[in-house]
Amino acid sequence: MAMMGGLVLVPMLPSFLAPARLWLLLLIPVLVGLYLFMVRRKQNRQQQVGRTMLDLVIPRESSWKRHLAVGLSILSLLTLTLAFAKPKDTVLVPRERATVVVAIDVSLSMQAEDVAPNRLEAAKSAAVQFVSSLPAAFNVSIVSFAGTATILVPPTKDRGAATAAIENLQLQPATAIGEGIYTSLAALAQLPPDPKHPNEVVPARIVLLSDGKTQTGRPADEAAAAARDQKVPVYTIAYGTESGYIEVNGRREPVPVDHAELARVAKISGGEAYSATSAGQLKDVYKDIGSSVGKEKVDKEVTSRYAGAGLAFAILAALGVISLGARWP
Repeated sequence: MAMMGGLVLVPMLPSFLAPARLWLLLLIPVLVGLYLFMVRRKQNRQQQVGRTMLDLVIPRESSWKRHLAVGLSILSLLTLTLAFAKPKDTVLVPRERATVVVAIDVSLSMQAEDVAPNRLEAAKSAAVQFVSSLPAAFNVSIVSFAGTATILVPPTKDRGAATAAIENLQLQPATAIGEGIYTSLAALAQLPPDPKHPNEVVPARIVLLSDGKTQTGRPADEAAAAARDQKVPVYTIAYGTESGYIEVNGRREPVPVDHAELARVAKISGGEAYSATSAGQLKDVYKDIGSSVGKEKVDKEVTSRYAGAGLAFAILAALGVISLGARWP
């Protein structure tokens, strides 16, 4: 354990699939104690007897070689015992199946040009790349929302249909984030069960991109709670800048991004909140979401790591023992 900048750094201990086998480690301090007892006993005997003529003719073995050989043997026993307990590590592996609903805000504020060429066109381009990057086994659904929400494409593996729906998005008045979430949940309800695993709950995510705050429809917080109850996290993307504006009857109307509501939706639903102020950042956000949605954490046995280390220590210990009984050229 070490101190750094006032923080206590504690080394991460491995987890095991068969932790009960770790009780065998109690043998190690017993063996160490027995070895120290024997060393001490031998030293006492030598002090009592003194050096003999045979000691003068045959040099005594180097004690450091003996200690090193024993130490390596103990390390070998330690690592092999850890290997016997089946150590595990958490790794990311591709999901075999999942459904992702991409919900895109098409309210009039999305025509703001603070992101070139405008928010909506940049959002379309990034969303198409995101959909295309998802694993082929994933189902994708497209939902658009403004004053109301519409399922443009129900869950499907047809990437062509999904990208066509995104590219044909059109601006509409008002913003109803809550309705966008509820409609996304309705889209997930249309997903047919897996014929091989009809009772299996398929993992699902909602990726919601918006630049504004709810103006109509049911509250977004209420919709986020409904998503949480159905175990469907909502990944929100607040898109645009604080200086965005649109032209309304020759007048500039500010349309700054409302980060607070989208962050709250993500937190309530168990998802994550992102922000993007440019087309490049939006693509990076989608890439990050794709990685978290397309992969899952699983426990993987890593016994070979510890077994290999144990074998290496055993070989070194054997060489040490051999060196005690033979002269090297």
